[in-house]
Amino acid sequence: MPNRLAQETSPYLLQHAENPVDWWPWSAGAFDEARKSGKPVLLSVGYSSCHWCHVMAHESFEDQETADYLNTHFVNIKVDREERPDVDAVYMEAVQAATGQGGWPMTVFLTPDAEPFYFGTYFPPAPRHGMPSFRQVLEGVRSAWTDRREEVAEVAGKIVRDLAGREISYGGPEAPGEEELARALLGLTREYDAQRGGFGGAPKFPPSMVIEFLLRHAVRTGSEGALQMAADTCERMARGGIYDQLGGGFARYSVDREWVVPHFEKMLYDNALLCRVYAHLWRTTGSALARRVALETADFMVRELRTNEGGFASALDADSDDGSGKHVEGAYYVWTPEQLRDVLGDDAELAADYFGVTEEGTFEEGASVLQLPQREGVFDAEKVESIKRRLLAARAARPAPGRDDKVVAAWNGLAIAALAETGAYFDRPDLVEAAVGAADLLVRLHLDDHAQIARTSKDGQVGANAGVLEDYADVAEGFLALASVTGEGVWLEFAGFLLDHVLARFVDEESGALYDTASDAEQLIRRPQDPTDNAAPSGWTAAAGALLSYAAQTGAEPHRTAAERASGVVKALGPRVPRFIGWGLAVAEALLDGPKEVAIVGPSLDDKATKALHRTALLGTAPGAVVAVGTPESDELPLLAGRPLVQGEPAAYVCRNFTCDAPTTDAERLRTTLNG
Repeated sequence: MPNRLAQETSPYLLQHAENPVDWWPWSAGAFDEARKSGKPVLLSVGYSSCHWCHVMAHESFEDQETADYLNTHFVNIKVDREERPDVDAVYMEAVQAATGQGGWPMTVFLTPDAEPFYFGTYFPPAPRHGMPSFRQVLEGVRSAWTDRREEVAEVAGKIVRDLAGREISYGGPEAPGEEELARALLGLTREYDAQRGGFGGAPKFPPSMVIEFLLRHAVRTGSEGALQMAADTCERMARGGIYDQLGGGFARYSVDREWVVPHFEKMLYDNALLCRVYAHLWRTTGSALARRVALETADFMVRELRTNEGGFASALDADSDDGSGKHVEGAYYVWTPEQLRDVLGDDAELAADYFGVTEEGTFEEGASVLQLPQREGVFDAEKVESIKRRLLAARAARPAPGRDDKVVAAWNGLAIAALAETGAYFDRPDLVEAAVGAADLLVRLHLDDHAQIARTSKDGQVGANAGVLEDYADVAEGFLALASVTGEGVWLEFAGFLLDHVLARFVDEESGALYDTASDAEQLIRRPQDPTDNAAPSGWTAAAGALLSYAAQTGAEPHRTAAERASGVVKALGPRVPRFIGWGLAVAEALLDGPKEVAIVGPSLDDKATKALHRTALLGTAPGAVVAVGTPESDELPLLAGRPLVQGEPAAYVCRNFTCDAPTTDAERLRTTLNG
């Protein structure tokens, strides 16, 4: 019989709706039940494409005996961290403070007042590798709750007080300057893996936001080292197993330093960020590899993640059926030499050489992850394309990984920005149309009458959870990119509505610091506030970037001031931990460069000369430059006000810090101005 989760929209929660565990969603009712029954709360947090979440669910939450024990002694709450990043952040901070590490599934035991007192992540069904079994943990917690209740309450109270006292290193409301950005670059150089690309050791995550900073820094300062780190990292990732060599798109991370074996789930946010990064790398260098990867990643998102409603789904699972009914990580993506021979016949040897498939395998049980190793000699391009087509068709016949169909507002904002720009750069109007479709869905479904945004939707049904800072900021970022590409002022207007909420409900007026949840949001044991960029830009740095772009488009002084004050955290953290504030550093580069404001006016958007100037403006590499395009009569975009044609010809106006160059009708001259 289904439990309470059967009424939820989250695919992750629905995966647990048939568990014998009597799950509650995160709700006041669950804590009321805990108070009424005198039971502690088990909080289990995960997400649908999390491998070990599935393992623990199968071992423990699907086990009737374990479920009976949980139902008797605990009130059990299941949370999708992608739906409730605020709940996840607050308790993950507690887990990391207590244990020195964190991860998912996250397992936390709470008092009925939601105060945590015992923590962990994955617990096995039987003791192993020094870990207690899940049953031992449950019995220990139950014993402590029954026999030492006062001691548990004391521990929980101390944890909450300690969390409240953990102040972030804010650094004051002053944006970083040349010195801090130079020190950040030096720090990145020290952590750079010159042999393999990327930063640090294993596991290795795609550093998309750091690459964005490196590209901007290289353009602004002429630093060849910054550009080399960006270009080499992008090439190594694109040649590695972390990139899907057949279908395009990136896996979440590499388990090794060489980018060979990925953790196979594909997340929307990674692919949106990397699509944009490769498009920007092409814009800066003209790299054919960057062009190919940007387009293949965009096509992957549209082909495999677009929902029927026009939004983009959150993720594809790492695991899938290996053909025998058993769910295995990577089964959809890996190949043995024998499988190549079955599909390709005489071409199998060439394919194995080209994609680095070996008899011993690079993954598990003799299978290999496809890569593009550096090889001597020349391959027949037509033959390789034929091989890829046949392998892709054969792979399509395999059981596909599951898809998490929920539409997360923030991640769709990132996808809108990536698809709009990639479509514009490479003359792919279909990609721009896909971006517009997702933006339409967000406006239609996720925004209410007051332009407050809902975090998620699924199958056209909006979720109950309020948007957090990253939702407002990333969706504004997507809308601003769409305004620059399409010349439609409505997207700038919607971005303004969202950013007004940021100023009113997320900013600490005294310090300029930002909170992850609104001032009127549900109160948790702590109001979450994290400025560091991890898998995606933090809400804090994303808001700083969107506020800055909006101010450049409109001249709105409060937004510019808020962006500068928010960037104080980059001044504090950039020189110390540059890998974890990459988007903040990229925003700081835009601040130092102005950013430049480019207005293109022409008799119509379809006019050939107007289109040439507009394209040149979009392809400009000046950090964070904003673009407006329209007719002199247009009142949709403030940058166009008072900008006439020049002697009847389409013209470009470039301004920076309240100073404007003479208008030009020459695309080549505009290119020089915007590319330093």
